[in-house]
Amino acid sequence: MTRTDPAADRRPESELGIGMIGYAFMGRAHSQGWRNARSFFSPPLLPRLAVVAGRDEAAASETARRFGWESVETDWRDVIERDDVQVVDICTPGDTHVEIAVAALRAGKHVLCEKPLANTVAEAVEMVEAAEVAEAAGVLSMVGFTYRRVPAIAHARDIVASGRLGDIRHVRAQYLQDWLVDPNVPLSWRLRKDRAGSGALGDIGAHIIDLVQFVTGDRLTGVSALTETFVRHRPLATGGAGLSATANGAGDVGEVTVDDAAIFISRLAGGALATFEATRFATGRKNSIRLEINGSDGSLAFDFEDMNVLHVLRGEDPDAGFTRVLVTEPEHPYLAGWWPAGHVLGYEHGFTHQAVDLLTDISQGRPPRPSFRDGLVVQQVLEAVEQSAAHGAAWTEIPHEAPVPVT
Repeated sequence: MTRTDPAADRRPESELGIGMIGYAFMGRAHSQGWRNARSFFSPPLLPRLAVVAGRDEAAASETARRFGWESVETDWRDVIERDDVQVVDICTPGDTHVEIAVAALRAGKHVLCEKPLANTVAEAVEMVEAAEVAEAAGVLSMVGFTYRRVPAIAHARDIVASGRLGDIRHVRAQYLQDWLVDPNVPLSWRLRKDRAGSGALGDIGAHIIDLVQFVTGDRLTGVSALTETFVRHRPLATGGAGLSATANGAGDVGEVTVDDAAIFISRLAGGALATFEATRFATGRKNSIRLEINGSDGSLAFDFEDMNVLHVLRGEDPDAGFTRVLVTEPEHPYLAGWWPAGHVLGYEHGFTHQAVDLLTDISQGRPPRPSFRDGLVVQQVLEAVEQSAAHGAAWTEIPHEAPVPVT
């Protein structure tokens, strides 16, 4: 353990100590979110960056230096045991989520856990059960579906909830990336089922599943799916990262054990038809999250590669076409804390909104959203997609133990 602040155990009542586990891509994004939460907003509880943890002490220390974390741990269990940590933020691969989250909740720590909630439905159920026991004692939890907090997406949710689109009939959702197109991209944990649970399906498909249910306020009831792995072996990175290897003429390679792409059709409980596509092989698409919703009285469309814009069609004058709405006005969701209208936001701002919402919910004793149960709902869809694809795109119902409102 390395400490850089001798007063780290002393916190004002208006502060919550954050202990973040994981320091790489998501760790940096979350660090930025926590730091900006107190810089641009005035949440009733302020985050203090108490400790960041990771097995590589040098790398974790570099994240601490860059973002202002007070100290470093190399074992996540030490984070949970610290008295100066009130919130545990889990930014690690999916195979670690259940153990860390359950331990943190049982220790009385609030928890923010990155998506997807777990690698299996069984793990997600265990996490939900622990979260609901903890909630009864005032200990709260949230799953990190951060795209809900893009202002244009939150505005879309408000439009649908207001009834302006009428009855929802069609939903189209895509998440398109291309970072795996090159077959020489090395094998990483994201390409191993034992670490990631699934590939494009869970990594990015989980986001559009959650967004569709969030924006429509409705639930998916069943799926018919296909998945594909286009590149089945990839070179090992230097050192191999403990991955099993096969020798070939070009050197050691490892097997890709997850999907590269998933497509599926679905139906919402309200009767709307929905189509989904998640791929990391859409050449030229870097991070395109596309959502279109068609209703009896209007439509809306969104693309994250133009994330400050929402296209809205009002049914009273369909010949006029879609109206381009620049979602930067102070009355739009989350915008009052940022810049003057027209000064657009970026990817990282959703993490600040997530931090502010969680801090506010903890202060008010209000169950945060999306909840672990919301994460379980997404996990049930992911499992149904895998089962359908394994059985030749057979229609597969999504089991729901009890009606759970989409929140």
